Amino acid sequence: MTQIEHLPIAIVGAGPIGLAAAANLIERGMSPLILEAGSAVAASMRGWGHVRLFTPWAYLIDPPSRRLLEKHTDWQPPVEDHVPLARELVEQFFDPLAGIDGIAENIRLNTKVTAITKDGHDRMKNGTREQAPFLIGADTPEGPRRYLARAVIDTSGTWTTPNPLGAGGVEADGEEHFQDHIRYGMPDILGEERERYVGKRTLVVGSGHSAIGSVLHLAELAESEPNTQVAWAVRKKDPRKLWGGGEADEIAERGKIGTRVAEAVHSGVVTLFTGLSISAVREYEDGIEVVDVDGQGQVVVDEIVVAAGSRPDLDMLRELRLDLDVATEAAKDLGTMIDPNYHSCGTVKPHGWEELKHPEEGFFIAGMKAYGRAPTFLLRTGYEQVRSIVAHLAGDDEAAGRIELVLPETGVCSTDLAVDALSGKVPAGRCC
Repeated sequence: MTQIEHLPIAIVGAGPIGLAAAANLIERGMSPLILEAGSAVAASMRGWGHVRLFTPWAYLIDPPSRRLLEKHTDWQPPVEDHVPLARELVEQFFDPLAGIDGIAENIRLNTKVTAITKDGHDRMKNGTREQAPFLIGADTPEGPRRYLARAVIDTSGTWTTPNPLGAGGVEADGEEHFQDHIRYGMPDILGEERERYVGKRTLVVGSGHSAIGSVLHLAELAESEPNTQVAWAVRKKDPRKLWGGGEADEIAERGKIGTRVAEAVHSGVVTLFTGLSISAVREYEDGIEVVDVDGQGQVVVDEIVVAAGSRPDLDMLRELRLDLDVATEAAKDLGTMIDPNYHSCGTVKPHGWEELKHPEEGFFIAGMKAYGRAPTFLLRTGYEQVRSIVAHLAGDDEAAGRIELVLPETGVCSTDLAVDALSGKVPAGRCC
């Protein structure tokens, strides 16, 4: 059997958290093997590079990566209070980081992981499971390939597995048929995809920051293109929580977008539909009709942007022994901390390897995928996750157990239970 201690630690995904994990490993003298499905690092972020983040540079650079860049390159840190576009973050931070010795030669691009298991052991088999290395199957440009690793950190994210348009977590009737008129995520409305939305009636579905960003871009487009109409559908019945924390948000840009979208709705530039759960989209005489769960048509549009969150791809983990929270699909201990049905604020208690561990020793999910279906993830949270995980894998449980993270307050409760829709009062114990 392969000597496990001589094997690399595999990182699935070369996005922000995957690269941070690699930086932590290198700083501790360990070798990473980074498997990235895209043709470049931070592939998903490049897809929404036109979007301005709400977090300034001060929150976007993790210490180990910064130390490596300053030690091995002539890299200069950006101005800390500047809020960059996603593409700026990629070009000015992640691209240079990916070029560092120890990372560059260990990245495998265009390598899509399809399965992770224990070598010689399916989910059912005990055998010598604890001594067996991890076996990773992947599709590569040269065909299927297998890799062995002594530990695995899955940072593959959730961006490529968006939630559907339909309520209840399933596709709406007609959703597949009308794919040419539906865009998931954050389209470049003011840039490359502008012509798609000029003079059109567009419905944005979702209540998170991605949805709000698209609503604001469409509203800006409507100012210069009068025939452009903007509708926004959310499942929440009380719109007040959509506006965010405003000046109470310690991240200024995050507070501003809530204020701006409130103004767009109240001015009539954006038509807001609350309490709308979609069951179908169907052809109408001059567009696409969106139908609610009661079978009633609600709005007729030309284009739909679905920004209803995303979910983890767990298929490739089917043969591993995982302990997942039944609601969020996050690690069980973390799931109880971040479930938006109960968790009332946009910040989460700092956590590390203990909350992220699974029965399969040596396997961890970190980054956005660690949150499962839960929202309000910050890069700094992921950086702390992998710092703790790598310290644990290095045998430094004192460092792994430390808390080296302070998150800014959002100034707003994020749960539907946080505010009584009739009285406007905050129930005792429900909010920070």
